[in-house]
Amino acid sequence: MDGKTLARIGAIVFVAVAITATVLEVTREPKPQSNAISAPAPAGLSNDDPARTELRRCQQLGEAATRDRDCLAAWSENRQRFLGTETER
Repeated sequence: MDGKTLARIGAIVFVAVAITATVLEVTREPKPQSNAISAPAPAGLSNDDPARTELRRCQQLGEAATRDRDCLAAWSENRQRFLGTETER
């Protein structure tokens, strides 16, 4: 067998594998995507931290929390507690 024939056979095998992979990918059914961001905290925790409760309330407010003074104060306190520094404005 000469080099040209071997190269042609290799090219045909490569194209066949590429076509097979493409067909398999196109016919595969998509996986359902989960939109769950996080699981809610278990209810009934009696010794829950008040700061955590406030942060959860702010989380539920969504964008409106950016205009809520209590949420701004809770976020500031949370940053100070975990980062150990005051934020500058």
